[in-house]
Amino acid sequence: MRKALLLASLALFGLAAPAAAAGADGDAKPEAKKPAVHKITQSESYLMIDPIYTSIMDGDQPLGLLMVGIGLDVPNAELRQKVDHDMPTLRDAYVRSLMIFTATSVRYWRQPDVTEIADRLQRVTDRVLGRPGARLLLAQVAMRLKK
Repeated sequence: MRKALLLASLALFGLAAPAAAAGADGDAKPEAKKPAVHKITQSESYLMIDPIYTSIMDGDQPLGLLMVGIGLDVPNAELRQKVDHDMPTLRDAYVRSLMIFTATSVRYWRQPDVTEIADRLQRVTDRVLGRPGARLLLAQVAMRLKK
């Protein structure tokens, strides 16, 4: 009988302990429950830009997509604020430039010239920001063709 009483009290204690712990966490301040932020790098000066996609055409037929992944290294804090503010304009200029490049220079049977892409996007960056100081970093260039 004592064993049964002891086992029952241990079982109740085992069920009550997690509930008590959950109640203690519920009283925590909201600042303590911040979600984890995924960072690409520890560098304060790096700004990631979402990949840019443009259509690869042959005449009037779409043959696939060109994907370009880029980031910016902006060591100057003042210029980094300007880049954050002008990001929609900067991204639009990147898309327009890559659309022209894809239409005139990309052919489905050969790899695109990554040096030309990087140089072209660096010129766009300098023009939109009004001065040099933000270095374009080319992360990835890929072509996906329809079969």
